[in-house]
Amino acid sequence: MSMKTRINISLFFLGLGGQIAWAIENQFFNTFLYDRIIPDPRYVSIMVAFSAITATITAIIMGALSDSIGRRKPFLLYGYLAWSISIWVIPMAGWIKPVLLAAWVVIFLDSLMTFFGSTSYDAVYNAYLTDVTNDTNRGKAQGLLSLATWFALLLVYGTSGPVVERFGYFIFFGIAGALVLISGIAGGIAAIEPQRAIVPVKDPLLKRIGQSINTKALRQNKNLLYVLFAIGFWGMAFNVFFPYLLIYLKHFLKVDMATSSILIAVSILVGGIVASLPAGMLADKIGRKPTAVFAVILISASLIAFSFARQPVSIGILATMWIIAQTIWMTSTGAWSKDLFPEERRGEFAGYFTLFYVAFTMIPGPLIGAIVASTWGIRTTIDGKPGIIPTPEIFTVSAILILITIVPLVFAKDLRQTVK
Repeated sequence: MSMKTRINISLFFLGLGGQIAWAIENQFFNTFLYDRIIPDPRYVSIMVAFSAITATITAIIMGALSDSIGRRKPFLLYGYLAWSISIWVIPMAGWIKPVLLAAWVVIFLDSLMTFFGSTSYDAVYNAYLTDVTNDTNRGKAQGLLSLATWFALLLVYGTSGPVVERFGYFIFFGIAGALVLISGIAGGIAAIEPQRAIVPVKDPLLKRIGQSINTKALRQNKNLLYVLFAIGFWGMAFNVFFPYLLIYLKHFLKVDMATSSILIAVSILVGGIVASLPAGMLADKIGRKPTAVFAVILISASLIAFSFARQPVSIGILATMWIIAQTIWMTSTGAWSKDLFPEERRGEFAGYFTLFYVAFTMIPGPLIGAIVASTWGIRTTIDGKPGIIPTPEIFTVSAILILITIVPLVFAKDLRQTVK
């Protein structure tokens, strides 16, 4: 097997397993907490915030540790093993009484799962992808990751409705954990240590991290900082609605889980899987910046239109449009940021990427969404418990906030295009 084939196999399967796990964590831990424990969006926003903080701290420290040790593969192989096991234990919290204790146990277990995922995926996988590519093919590699991402989401969302309704969350999380384990083993075995040797660093870990965030380092990496701020603003706006998407479909639009799964599966198939590799090639060909700006305009318009959708066909079409925009954005800015990672600190800077991609997005975003839902939402009783149903305003607010992304993009330079 050629080196290129091994790299592509490792990138795809590690990406697939990682995104299956994150799809479960980002959506189905939320719906499990809401449907089985306590139907209050505020607890969802708390769980997402705790997870984001855990992911950020973990990614920075463990990414720097990977750089210091000078290896990626052990973090990938063993990290995915622990990650898969942590998914299996989540539904056990449903056995706990009272419900408030059960809710906080779910929040704790979610943070534990996030620790393993942020180590193996956020920090080390992103550094590994950067190590084994360059600025001429990184967009295509990001496209391969986007393909794995949307395939994972198709697999998860396409099967979630029937499995959850027929067998329950316990079996659903068990199957998901098994898929993460299998993908992690396949990708971890195929992974190679980068041909460019990662030079181990003897400086203490905290000193090394401090050197990356002083004033001089920030000036040297200001272009990367602009891109990361753009990623942060996008993610914040996106997470105003995304954690509540299934809740919105089920409880506001009255779309059953099976129909939701079909709609999401079709949208992902067209908007994610079909668009992934073309988006990556587009980012390599015409540049990261114009591709990213186009994505901002497309998603804002799509979300505003989505807020008015009520019929399955219009819901599916408009969801496809904002998924296409999300695919283009992830591919272009993912490649752009990795182009700018300092070569000797890629694991650590993958952690800073997580700071903007996760903490700066998943803490304020869901909180804003919860505030919007509490302000305009429908107060009702679900399974005998007081609850709040999110309304279309979460999409309108998201569409407006996402336009802020344009500001840092104006200042950010696509150095790859500038050099050429």
